[in-house]
Amino acid sequence: MDFYELIRNRESIRDYDPAKPVDEATLNRILEAGRLAPSAANRQPWRFLVISSQEMLEKVRPCYSRSWFQDAPHILVVVGDVNESWVRESDGYNSIETDLTIAIDHMILAAEYEGVATCWIAAYDPVILRKALSLKDNERIFSITPLGYPKKGFVKKHSKQRKSLNEIVRIL
Repeated sequence: MDFYELIRNRESIRDYDPAKPVDEATLNRILEAGRLAPSAANRQPWRFLVISSQEMLEKVRPCYSRSWFQDAPHILVVVGDVNESWVRESDGYNSIETDLTIAIDHMILAAEYEGVATCWIAAYDPVILRKALSLKDNERIFSITPLGYPKKGFVKKHSKQRKSLNEIVRIL
């Protein structure tokens, strides 16, 4: 699959087979894509948490109540340390959100390439998630995604509705 086909085919999947976990080699390739992501000043202020054990899944799953999320065999959480990220001197902008977004996007695209379903989630309960993961005050999460394979019979919608380039591009 070429890169542009990958981007066209990728969609948020809300259907997971809890009995079909992703094998370790595939997970590692997906995580490697995140490791190779760029970050401001190459600070790499992230940690990638792959929640796979039943014990940890039971602690993390209450952060998002959708039934399909409860079925995912893995949950990927990208955690960043605001003390490790780059800060712009002129106005104090901290690059942590941008850095974590690039990393998780690389992993979501890698998952698509590997045939692994994902769904970018920002609507989780941060209090529940922070407590479940015992995060420190300086650690941030901006999005999470389940990782897994859809249940038998699932079919992608292939119906992306996006604005045209004319609506969003200005060449100056």
